[in-house]
This record gives sequence, structure tokens and C-alpha cells, in this order.
Amino acid sequence: LLALAAAAIKLDSSGPVLFKQQRCGFNGRIFSIRKFRTMHVLENGPVIVQATLLDRRVTRVGRWLRRTSFDELPQLLNVLDGSMSLVGPRPHALAQDGEFDRLVRNYALRRRVKPGLTGWAQVHGCRGPTPTAVAIETRVQYDLWYIDNWSLRLDLVILLRTPIEVLRGRNAY
Repeated sequence: LLALAAAAIKLDSSGPVLFKQQRCGFNGRIFSIRKFRTMHVLENGPVIVQATLLDRRVTRVGRWLRRTSFDELPQLLNVLDGSMSLVGPRPHALAQDGEFDRLVRNYALRRRVKPGLTGWAQVHGCRGPTPTAVAIETRVQYDLWYIDNWSLRLDLVILLRTPIEVLRGRNAY
């Protein structure tokens, strides 16, 4: 499936198959996250515009990859190299991370654990863009609750609920 996705990306638009972007991880360590490329642009600078519902930057194949969260699967390489975990708070782009840190009290506490492919916030519908301070505050509340209540059982619950949330398709574009 990964090879098919890579081929579809190559056939659909020019550019690399994988997209890499700097993120802030455990204890504030910077790492390069890997995703399938879903846009015509490769933003990784001080300003990053989040995708919107009918964003013209998203490719045809990219729209499907985003809706199904299939674009996130290359992050399994991040899990293997130790920069991410299967479950934990989702990491944000560095430009957004700094902005969210100023907006939300205790935002930096999310860095007490490795970022994850999926998390407590995601299985509660907090996926996709964060257009308002309330949206990021809600996500952070879920993340901090997860950190304070971590258990292997909770991780298993999140891993089992993630495919259900992906199928719902809430806020994924």
C-alpha cells in the first residue's frame, strides 16, 4: 500500500514523494517528521499556512491521503528512529509550535512525552487545522489529560479508536 501511495503521488504531481518538516519533540528536541507529500508546496519555514477545506495547494491524490490519514504512515519511520511514539500528543510545525506556546498556558508540558502518530485529542475529533485559540486549547487539554493518566491500557484504547475516528473523517482535509 505504501508503494502504491508513493506511485500515485509521483503520477499525480511533480516533486518528492515524502515531505519532511521540522517539529518539536520530547524535551523540546527538534526532529524531522516524515509524511507523504499531499500539496504542491513544501512549507517548512517561519510561517506555515494550515490547510483549509478546499485548499488549492492540496493535490488530487493528497486530498484522499489526508482524508484517510494515510499521509501520516511514513511517521512509522519516526517511531522506529525513536523521535516519535505510536501514541502521544501530535507534534505541530515549529512555526505553529511557537505561536501555540504563546497562546496556551502549559502548552510546553506536552513535550514531557514523545509525540505520537495518534493521541487522545485525535480520537476525540481534534484533527486537522487549529484556526482558533479555543481549538488549540481543547487539544492541549486532551494532551495533558493523556500525559497525566497514561497507561498501557489507555494507549491500546487510543490505538483501537483511531481507525474509527479516521473513518469518520472529521476535520481531515
